[in-house]
Formats: sequence, structure tokens, C-alpha cells
Amino acid sequence: MTFGLGRLGWSPEQFWAATPREIAAALCAHRRDQPGATDRTGLTALMATYPDS
Repeated sequence: MTFGLGRLGWSPEQFWAATPREIAAALCAHRRDQPGATDRTGLTALMATYPDS
């Protein structure tokens, strides 16, 4: 509940309507957004998308 209501800012209705799979997917996506979570493949993709000028 703390993650859904607090960190994600979901309303109680959104939280209680979410399936366990949806909550788990949101948690995984949130963890990937944390600093240091990008691996070499992700870094290479970011460098290709946003090259230095």
C-alpha cells in the first residue's frame, strides 16, 4: 500500500482495482528508474538515442 499510494501516488480506488501483476510491474518499472540500475545495453541504447552534439 505504501508503494502504490505513496510512491506512485495512486488513489485508493486505483490501488484496490490494480491486480497483483500490475502492482508488481509498477514496482519493477520503478526499480529500473533508480540511478545505477541501467546495464551496459541500456547505456548503449541511451547513447544512441541521445548522442552528444
